[in-house]
Amino acid sequence: MRWSFFCGVTIAVLLICWFEWPKLKQKPKRDKAVFVSLILLVWLLSMLDLPRTPGPTTLLQFIFKPFKGLLEQ
Repeated sequence: MRWSFFCGVTIAVLLICWFEWPKLKQKPKRDKAVFVSLILLVWLLSMLDLPRTPGPTTLLQFIFKPFKGLLEQ
């Protein structure tokens, strides 16, 4: 894992929480829970190595590859 990237994303998440939390104080608990869960989800997804995972086009090619002969006639 790249530690500089990890620290940078963590600092960005903390800054977002620091700036947005005062605005959320008068909001209901449900809004706060959604904010925290989305921030944590984004933080966790940023820690994964997603650029190396196959995208949706790879999935579509895998699904429709057997039908290639039928479609090219």
